[in-house]
Amino acid sequence: MPFDFFYVFLFILAFLYAAVGHGGASGYLALMALYGIAPQEMKPTALVLNLFVSLTSFIQYYRGHYFRRNLFLIVAAASVPMAFIGGMITLEDQLYKRLLGALLLFPVFRFFFFESPAADELKPHSTAGSIIIGAIVGLLSGMIGIGGGIILSPLLILLKWTDQKQTAAISAAFIFVNSLSGLSGMLTRGIAFNAHMWLYVAIAFLGGLLGAYLGSKKLKQDALKYVLATVLLVAAYKLLFTKA
Repeated sequence: MPFDFFYVFLFILAFLYAAVGHGGASGYLALMALYGIAPQEMKPTALVLNLFVSLTSFIQYYRGHYFRRNLFLIVAAASVPMAFIGGMITLEDQLYKRLLGALLLFPVFRFFFFESPAADELKPHSTAGSIIIGAIVGLLSGMIGIGGGIILSPLLILLKWTDQKQTAAISAAFIFVNSLSGLSGMLTRGIAFNAHMWLYVAIAFLGGLLGAYLGSKKLKQDALKYVLATVLLVAAYKLLFTKA
């Protein structure tokens, strides 16, 4: 694929992810992998992009009063130290890409098959369950270089602990703190940023800003979910079954 289209795809991914309350690292990683960027550059670059996009998304959803602080604090307290540990782990390139492809299936299934619970269907969260989920998601986040929202969100919806917009608000904050922690863990082993990282940041930030604003106020979430799920399904297939 021509490299110029990379920036177009990056903008679209940032827009779609932020519109549904995610930072987008999994999508950025898949895009970089398909363009042949080395994993040791992909992980920290994606996490930096995550910081900007997820913070933008969180602010919009927080202003909409969708943030569930108590649930967030429990899962974040368990995930942050594990994300730091995960950030210190280096995986072999092909294993890394296969694992990333498998993780992309989480949001695909969530967006295609998991409906947002109605207000009367919501259940109180389990403290023990929240801690276990936070720890596992945090470790995977640090290892792969994602914020973990693509794994956390389907679980929150499936367990009926939050509705769609509450999930988006919690996920955005969760992604931000895990991305910081994962980057900190990577610093212990040295970080190699992509040479074009700040251009990536500028493009992703603009896409995320627009997506977060429209997603929290204007656009229908269902249409956005199906578009993003289709994009991620194609990327997952390429990572799992081709030599990306």
